[in-house]
Amino acid sequence: MNPSVVPQRVGTLLATAALIFGACTAGSTPGSTSAPGPSAVESGSPAAATPQSSLPAPSPAPAFPLTLTDDGGDKVNLAAEPEKIVSLTPAATETLFAIGAGDRVVADGDYDDYPAQVKSLPHVATYSAVNVEKIVSLGPDLVIAGGNGFNSPDAIGQLRNLGVPVLVVYAADIAGVLSDINLLGDAVGDGPSARGVTASMEAGFDKIRAATVGLARPRTFYELDATKDIYGPAPDSFLAQEIEYAGGDPITTGDPAIFSIPLEKLIAADPQVIVLGDSAYGTTAAIVAARPGWKVMTAVKAGAIEPIDDIVVSRPGPRLVEGLRLLALAIHPDLILPPADSPGAAPSGSATP
Repeated sequence: MNPSVVPQRVGTLLATAALIFGACTAGSTPGSTSAPGPSAVESGSPAAATPQSSLPAPSPAPAFPLTLTDDGGDKVNLAAEPEKIVSLTPAATETLFAIGAGDRVVADGDYDDYPAQVKSLPHVATYSAVNVEKIVSLGPDLVIAGGNGFNSPDAIGQLRNLGVPVLVVYAADIAGVLSDINLLGDAVGDGPSARGVTASMEAGFDKIRAATVGLARPRTFYELDATKDIYGPAPDSFLAQEIEYAGGDPITTGDPAIFSIPLEKLIAADPQVIVLGDSAYGTTAAIVAARPGWKVMTAVKAGAIEPIDDIVVSRPGPRLVEGLRLLALAIHPDLILPPADSPGAAPSGSATP
C-alpha cells in the first residue's frame, strides 16, 4: 500500500469498524454491556415498535409533532417537520437524498462523498471530531449522528444539552439498515418515500439470495486492511451477514470485540476467496500473493482474490443492494445477476423510485 494513503485508510478503517464491527454486537460498543431498545415512533398514540431484527411493515408516516426512539434508546422530540438537517454519517446523508430530503441538508461530514453535491456542503465533522459550535450556528432542526462511537457521544450530549434534537442511528444487521432508513424517513417527514426505498432494497436482497441458493459456499475472507494488522469482519456482524447473503461462508475474527485476525488463524481458516475491501487504497492480488505466509492459502493458490468497492458494501445506506450484488459476483464470478435496481441518491434531492 502506498504510505501516503495510510493515514486516510486508518481513518476510514476506524469509521468502518464503528459501523460494521461495533454496530453488529447487539448495539454495544466494545466493553459495553448495555443494549438499546427497539426503534419506535410515537405520535399521540401507543408506540409502534420497530425491532432492529426485522423489517417494519409499511405504515403511514406519523404526523408532527412526534417523538421518535432512536437506535441508542433515546427519545427525540420533533415539534415540526425539520427544515434544516445536519447529517454526520455518510449513510444518513445518502439516505436523506434518496428519500427526497437532500435539499434540506445544510451540513455534513468531510468524509461524505455521495451524491456529488454533498462535497460542496459545509463540513462539520471529521473522523475524529464534531464541530458543535459550527453545528449550533447553522440552527438545525435535526442532527443525525452515528452510534457505536462513529460520532463522539460527548458531542452528541453537548448538542442535546443545547436543545438541538439529535437522532442516533446504527444498523445491527441488514434488516436494521432498512429499519433505520424508515426511521430517518419518519424523522424528516418523508416516511412513504423511505418505505418505497426499503421495499425496493428488500426485493433486491431477495433476488441476490435466491440466485445463490444451491451454490457451494466458499470460505470467504473480506479484507478491510492489512497495512499492519489484518482487519476483517467480526462474527455475527453486518459484514459477515452480507457475505452469507452473497453466498459465502464468512471467515471472521472470532470475537465481536476484536477487529483483527492473526495471520496464523487466517491461514488455518484457509480462505477459498479473498475479497479486497482495501483495493481502493492500492492493494492488489499481486501484493496479497507476495505477502510472507499467504501463498499457502487456497484463495492465493487459485488466484481467487477479488477487488471490490468497499464503500457500497460497507456503507449501510440505499446503495447496499449494489454492494451485495458486487460481493456476490466477487464470491461467485460465474454468477449471472441483472444490474442492481438500487434506490441510490437522486441528484436533485428528489426521491428515487
